[in-house]
Amino acid sequence: MKLNSIKTLIPAVALALSMGFVSCTKDLDVDNINPQQTSTLDTDALLNKIYSSFVLTGQEGPSGQKDIADLDEGRSDLYRKNWELNEFPSGEASWQWNDTGLPELIDKTWGADNASSVGLYYRLFFSITLCNYYLDEVADDGTEDTKHKRAEVRFIRAFLYYYIMDLYANAAFIEHVSTEPGIRYTRPEYFTYIEKELLAIESELAAPGTVKYGRVDRVAAWLLLARIYLNAEVYTGTPQWAKAKEYAEKVINNGYYHLNETGATNPSTGEKYSAYQMLFLADNDENGAQYENIFPILHDGVDTQSYGSMHFLVLAGYAKRDVSKMDVLIPSGTDVAWGKCMAVTGKLVDAFFGEGVSAPATTTKCSDITDAAKDDRALFYTTDYSRDITKRSDEAQGYGCVKFRNVRSDGKPASSMEKVDTDLPLLRIAEAYLTFAEAETRLNGPNGTAREKLNTLRNRAHATEQGSYSLEDIYNEWVREFWFEGRARIDQIRFGKYDVPKFRYIYPIPYNDLVNNPNLTGHQNEGY
Repeated sequence: MKLNSIKTLIPAVALALSMGFVSCTKDLDVDNINPQQTSTLDTDALLNKIYSSFVLTGQEGPSGQKDIADLDEGRSDLYRKNWELNEFPSGEASWQWNDTGLPELIDKTWGADNASSVGLYYRLFFSITLCNYYLDEVADDGTEDTKHKRAEVRFIRAFLYYYIMDLYANAAFIEHVSTEPGIRYTRPEYFTYIEKELLAIESELAAPGTVKYGRVDRVAAWLLLARIYLNAEVYTGTPQWAKAKEYAEKVINNGYYHLNETGATNPSTGEKYSAYQMLFLADNDENGAQYENIFPILHDGVDTQSYGSMHFLVLAGYAKRDVSKMDVLIPSGTDVAWGKCMAVTGKLVDAFFGEGVSAPATTTKCSDITDAAKDDRALFYTTDYSRDITKRSDEAQGYGCVKFRNVRSDGKPASSMEKVDTDLPLLRIAEAYLTFAEAETRLNGPNGTAREKLNTLRNRAHATEQGSYSLEDIYNEWVREFWFEGRARIDQIRFGKYDVPKFRYIYPIPYNDLVNNPNLTGHQNEGY
């Protein structure tokens, strides 16, 4: 795998060292553009690159000077790759086109050369390298600003290693710039490292809400701790429900972030948006949703361009206007829809309407479906589309997704009709409510404390309160609250609902790393 140099940010020689953990070091392009120019490190630019690595793929917007030479740049961003590996095998999402690697994910037949799996592995380690380089080069000078920024980078690195632990389980690990190949870590070793890092930086991250929107503070660390504790039995064999509940409660009671419970009416179009919809609109950085978004990935239709992340979720979900009224009745806020290549499956519809039950036709607005489901989260477009998918290539099969849009609730235009302004809520506080409720129920059975947290989310969605919630009910709440947000697989595995052979619970290590990293040679994940 060839990793291109980030010539505008990092000195060429240092970059060569920073890429040493990757097995294919000899392929690196590390020449300076101008051999007579001495490069200097712009630490703020590097910090921005680290944050933007969840969505951007190179140095020239959606294409050009890509970070990883051997990948299709349009499909190589971190979030989109993670989404593909989590959503397609879960059976909740389908894809119309035969893009390399996607049919195998949908059909659950992937191997060690799967393009999405290989691409994410190298994208994750590329971003980890950026973090390692920053932390090696930016010394702690005793100032609050540097302390916070270093802690933020450590958090992001821990988050990236969380993805490695969750998806690949046993892989390479390196914490500093080095020419040596990464040592092999097992899943429990990753878990111990991630937990230790998050606990160590908890006090070094800024207090809730005291840094600029888009940067992480200590609440993000609490929520990631709650997530790994909730899945600890999967990762280590030992459940940690009490710790999951403890850290989820810290998130809920943080004093700054809170659920958005206010909707809006668009003054230009008259369209009404539920409080849940506000989370996924183009002004979600200022419409109230910003207080729910603990770790948002910032997007701008002009300055943050790619074919992944929120751009992908909006553009892939919508049909073209010449074949459907979808973008007329429920505007996407763009004029470049990809043709509903991403579709909702009947399995996902089951969570809102019951097994095998179809939703009514969308006639004028989103509420045609949400009212019928008695749940504001059922953001599907159904007219002229079948509920079930028997032929992936048929655009008429599978409902459309209108959850993610490039429309502002205040009626103002978005900055672009080609790319989107909508920020991606990578971590949001609703996760803490479900984590608390699930952990409490696993510890003590269905009870009023868990019910209160679940009813808070259901009330926000105008869904009927229940007097008691079983674990099955809680699983369905995870589905309804977070569908198409890139986490379906982890919830299905935890609840024993992931319908694949057990060896496919994790993904294989790319062939190049097994061959070129002696610490990994002979250690492919079982079954591949």
